[in-house]
Amino acid sequence: MPTIEMYTTAVCGYCVAAKNLLKARGLSWQEIRVDADPARREEMLARAAGQRTVPQIFVNGHHVGGYTDLVAAERSGRLAEMLAEGVR
Repeated sequence: MPTIEMYTTAVCGYCVAAKNLLKARGLSWQEIRVDADPARREEMLARAAGQRTVPQIFVNGHHVGGYTDLVAAERSGRLAEMLAEGVR
């Protein structure tokens, strides 16, 4: 089963859009709220090479990026490849 982690905040339209895209594909994810836990924001910054915007999405430990990166990965087929890596 693939592992999807998403760093989010409570008020984030792109976070909602990313969750809806994943839900439409029948995928589940672990949501990490950086607004509720400042230490998790530092974790996100370290993992996402300093990117400060949310969402920041990781699939099987690989950084996808934000919502627009997730959409681009979906359209190019790269997301399916990343998800398949977790199934092997």
